[in-house]
Amino acid sequence: MEEQGAHTSPAWGGPPWRGRPDGPPWWPGHPPWRTGPDEDGGPRWPWRSTLLLTVFVLVGSNAAARFQEGEHASLDSFGRALLLVGSGMLLWRQRYPVLIAFGTAATATVYLGAGYPYGPVFLTVALGCFSAIVTGHRKAAWAAVGMFWAGHVLVAHWLYQWLPPAGDHAADWGQEVPVTAWIIAIVAVSELARVRREQWARERAERALAARRRADEERLRIAQELHDVLAHSISVINVQAGVGLALLDSAPEQARTALTTIKSASKEALGEVRQVLDTLRTPGDAPRAPAPGLDRLSELVEQAAGAGLTVEVEGEAPPLPPGADLAAFRIVQEALTNVVRHSGSRHARVRLGQAAGALRLRIDDDGPATGADAGGSGNGLAGMRERAAALGGTIEAGPRADGGFRVLAVLPLKTPPAQYHEAKEGR
Repeated sequence: MEEQGAHTSPAWGGPPWRGRPDGPPWWPGHPPWRTGPDEDGGPRWPWRSTLLLTVFVLVGSNAAARFQEGEHASLDSFGRALLLVGSGMLLWRQRYPVLIAFGTAATATVYLGAGYPYGPVFLTVALGCFSAIVTGHRKAAWAAVGMFWAGHVLVAHWLYQWLPPAGDHAADWGQEVPVTAWIIAIVAVSELARVRREQWARERAERALAARRRADEERLRIAQELHDVLAHSISVINVQAGVGLALLDSAPEQARTALTTIKSASKEALGEVRQVLDTLRTPGDAPRAPAPGLDRLSELVEQAAGAGLTVEVEGEAPPLPPGADLAAFRIVQEALTNVVRHSGSRHARVRLGQAAGALRLRIDDDGPATGADAGGSGNGLAGMRERAAALGGTIEAGPRADGGFRVLAVLPLKTPPAQYHEAKEGR
């Protein structure tokens, strides 16, 4: 139920991406150029980033040509075409990362082999490699960068004499140090981005799994609450309906009393069902009614009396945290319901006590079991055990040696903080 607001910004004004399954919009797990799938189901075309990079490469290369004039071939139309092709193919980097990694590396190698000046052309190789690595094609990216580095070494140290510009000489081997460092930096940054992106994917999967688990737990909780709320009241209604039908002709006044009890029990059931279903309203609203606790034990005794069951209460409950108080109330309610349904005894005893930092609840009846099908779901004892286990307590239930039946619950008096807040909200 609380998951409806899981992807919104926190109330205290934290970053707008906090709680997003794909992380901050500027991180590789959610790149700024990819805001969602395109109409054909693939990633969006990164038009803006590609256009900006193309303009930067063209302008930067022209500026570099002026500063390197005489050292390299002048930047002609073929060189500009290579720059345009190398930058433009990055438009497909999200759809074909391996092809683009090799394509940008090959284009940059031809550019350098033609003797054109150094400049932003290296950025196209860097971005092509980056896109391949963060999408999981690590070996292909490494191979593309290695191909580019090998091509650069061949051109700068061996093939220069057959390539433009005329009269060029071998490059200094010392320049390979910054080139190698630049390549290592590209690979390192790309690998870091890949690892972070995988981390975002794992966190996203874990959050989705946790959300599904919480939704399942919430469904089970509501089902258990509805079972506990309805089982007792419906049992009373069932018994009184039988009494009313049996006495309708012979004792109309007693039949009227039975119908009055049915009306009261149904009204009580409707109120409690409404309280349970209130948890389905918009998260964050204050509870409209407090969760029931042992302070309403007298109401259970009155309802049981309406079903012809006399309940004797012994002892007093110590102060309880909301979680334990609600669980104790539901356990007593379910135990008395089972007496009405399955026991031939019309008398039950509820004993409250405290020992070793725990509440001890004991519900006894004198039996014998009727063996009749009272229309129950068979989940009552399982539900009681689940409630006790959620608080770190235990439930023991079984026949007594004298023919009766006993339910013994032990619930810790200290509830973990998370359970305290859930119980306080009526969960």
